[in-house]
Amino acid sequence: MNTRTVITGTGHYVPPDVVSNDDLAKIMETSDEWIRQRSGIVTRRHAAAGIGSSDLGVEASLRAIADAGIDKSEIDFIIAATISPDHYFPGIGVMIQAKLGLAGIGALDVRAQCSGFIYGLSAADQYIRTGTYKKILLVAAEVQSHNLNYSDAGRDMAVLFGDGAGAVILEPADAAKGRGILSTHLFADGRFFADLCMEKPSSKDKPTFSPELLETGKFFPRMDGKNVFKNAVEKMPEAVLAGLRHNGLTIDQVDHLIPHQANERISQMVARQLKIAPEKVVRKIDRLGNTTAASIPIALDEAVKDGRIKSGNLVVLTAFGSGFTWASAVIRW
Repeated sequence: MNTRTVITGTGHYVPPDVVSNDDLAKIMETSDEWIRQRSGIVTRRHAAAGIGSSDLGVEASLRAIADAGIDKSEIDFIIAATISPDHYFPGIGVMIQAKLGLAGIGALDVRAQCSGFIYGLSAADQYIRTGTYKKILLVAAEVQSHNLNYSDAGRDMAVLFGDGAGAVILEPADAAKGRGILSTHLFADGRFFADLCMEKPSSKDKPTFSPELLETGKFFPRMDGKNVFKNAVEKMPEAVLAGLRHNGLTIDQVDHLIPHQANERISQMVARQLKIAPEKVVRKIDRLGNTTAASIPIALDEAVKDGRIKSGNLVVLTAFGSGFTWASAVIRW
């Protein structure tokens, strides 16, 4: 059998606490109008103290497992993507494994930032196609809100991010049936890592942690917004077109485009560059903000559950994030 990887279950979870733009305006110099104009974000979810990305990841995973109609014991490998792990080390893959009660199976962590879900999808696709694993849990989870600078100096970043997790179950199927992942395409350019990064703590420092570290504030993420915007609106369309060319497809054949939910203006620009109808672009940033690696699987699950994505649809995913990394995936649903 010529094997192809199919998504058999999707799920997502976001914390219950809703944080509005007006809530943020109470603690920093900003406004609902300012945030909406620059990002399209109205609300986001913040995790409570003591809740880490692995906790959100477990909840999303359980929903994806139920949706796939399998028992969790059938999972034979876990891939987890995050830029906000519970701890400096280990990653969240083993923590999700333990919380699901799946001791013994492998757990791989992916650090490709906002492109992490597609990078993880690509890795899972290779494992499935080669017969290495039969049922893979791919989960992306983020808790960014606990490490943002909620002052006027940090507002440009603090207003953008929300917490959440998304997960999928991946299994093999006969390629002759037409469904599944047609291809994935991964790219990176590390020359621009400093334009979007969290500089500290660093393994270059000796000692790694010190009182001076707190004084500098360099443990907060920072971004060159103009360069990130410029590259995102250029690289995401390029990645989409690379995927379509590889499969002999055109943009007119795409039923749904799911871009990384970084900024509503970026999503609009990507759609404009690709000349794809706005109604084909899946968006949820207004309600949940930028959930980093989790943004695509959350949006995917919502679009599947509300009936937008139907069997036979051509779905294209694309992301851009810190690194710089960017990627695309072409899927026949």
